[in-house]
Amino acid sequence: MLKFFLVLLLVTTAVPFLIVNPILSKRNNKNIDVSKENLFKHVKFLTDLNPPRNAFNIESLNKAAEYIYNHFTVYCENTYYQIYRVGETEHKNVICEFGSGEGLIVIGAHYDVCCEQPGADDNASGVAGLLEIARLISEEKPNLKNRIQLVAYTLEEPPFFSTSQMGSYVHAERLYRNGEKVKYMISLEMIGYFSDRKGSQKFPFPIFKLFYPDRGNFIGIVGRPKDWYITRKIKEKMIEASSIDVRSINIPNIIPGVDFSDHRNYWIFGYNAVMITDTAFYRNPNYHEKTDTIETLDFERMSEVVKGVYWAVVST
Repeated sequence: MLKFFLVLLLVTTAVPFLIVNPILSKRNNKNIDVSKENLFKHVKFLTDLNPPRNAFNIESLNKAAEYIYNHFTVYCENTYYQIYRVGETEHKNVICEFGSGEGLIVIGAHYDVCCEQPGADDNASGVAGLLEIARLISEEKPNLKNRIQLVAYTLEEPPFFSTSQMGSYVHAERLYRNGEKVKYMISLEMIGYFSDRKGSQKFPFPIFKLFYPDRGNFIGIVGRPKDWYITRKIKEKMIEASSIDVRSINIPNIIPGVDFSDHRNYWIFGYNAVMITDTAFYRNPNYHEKTDTIETLDFERMSEVVKGVYWAVVST
């Protein structure tokens, strides 16, 4: 009987530890000059595109890709399109690369939207963060230990989600075929919506309420159990550099939402990958709605997320 209770105690303490991945890290709130004005400008351009930048409005998609490309070229000499075809239509990932190390870190965000909506949080926020990280690497000139690829993907949203025609699938498959040593991948998927209202944070199962706040005022890092170590390192560095509350979860991808972004395709090819997110439909009532507008975003907190991600990428 004693043995049974010892095993039960071990399970009930170890499992939450592995899922929640707690960090006792000192906040330094590093002096990293993230521009809220830049973030706003990028989100505004993308959300003002009309018709919306979905898979059926190729002209708007191309305008978004060109905007991203033009900004990448300001910050990075090694900028290029990864072009592929779906039927008769040409689609573009936009890539810029820094550094020359043997290891590779990928940070990605999709620039397309679902249906006829502006997609401020989903996912102009992630693309804005990607562009601001490019500027920071260019201007701060950190001593990079690894090569860093920043990738803006097309065709993440339906009807192409979970198919090999997703831009991130095309990119991950190319890395795999080229034998690239990917240290990890980060997907920036909705990083701009926050709420201090009690009960604003929802969960797939009630038990999660025991481990996470019920206010949607934190940023999440989501990965599988096998991504536990890299989740921990990214979380530690984000906490170290920024003032945002950073929470993480490492659970199997059978839980709804765990694989709902571009990181899923890197898992397919055996790479460690995580999603950094404001938890999408578990918090944001504007998810995939016409109300997903720039006015709903919190650029102060969003800038802290970008600061944390930047520091994590250049210091791990």
